Amino acid sequence: MERIYLEASGPLNAANSPWTKLVQGLVFGVALTVVVFAGAELSTGNMMTMLQGVLVHRRGAGIAAGVILGSFVGNLVGSVMFAWLIHSGGVLTAGGTPGHAAPATTLLAGVIKAKTAESAGALFFRAARTKSDGAKLALIFWCLLAFVSSGFEHVVANVTTFSLGLLEGVPAATLGAFGKNLLFVGLGNLVGGGLLVGAAYSLVGRRARMKAPAVEPAPAGV
Repeated sequence: MERIYLEASGPLNAANSPWTKLVQGLVFGVALTVVVFAGAELSTGNMMTMLQGVLVHRRGAGIAAGVILGSFVGNLVGSVMFAWLIHSGGVLTAGGTPGHAAPATTLLAGVIKAKTAESAGALFFRAARTKSDGAKLALIFWCLLAFVSSGFEHVVANVTTFSLGLLEGVPAATLGAFGKNLLFVGLGNLVGGGLLVGAAYSLVGRRARMKAPAVEPAPAGV
């Protein structure tokens, strides 16, 4: 996903095209579609569903924390490994010339520079179901398009971005900047997905259950 993100939007970014953010949002939609339909675990999704499960007394707090932490570590390891594969393949430097970096590498450096320039508060607040496959596809693409185009942060995506930056030698990509981004964007995703979405859903669902008419037991012998 990160490779397509950089290669597809790198030339647009170099040309200062107004379509850059739109293309980036569409690429993220493709990536999340693959995650959803492959049945993989995304830590930010678990932040919402596990907290919601705790609030409606379907899951214990310990189990919820374990699922969130386990999926986050798995996403972290997978993202770093994926970044290493992209770096080893040399795809980001393809198209570069002596004295001029490839468009994808230039975009990567610009993205990391912008992320490291943000304050902890900005990183935190920027991070702040249907049965039909067609409906899922529509929701994924439209929501991700709005999310990315609006400049919000996603902790798992940032792991890959910073890992690539470290491997490619981007000056702004340091371990300190990586750690800061990981901490505050991760917390922001947890609060945004868990409290603002998960808790809100559990509250709405609880009110709906309270208003639902009681079902009378069927007569004996029926």
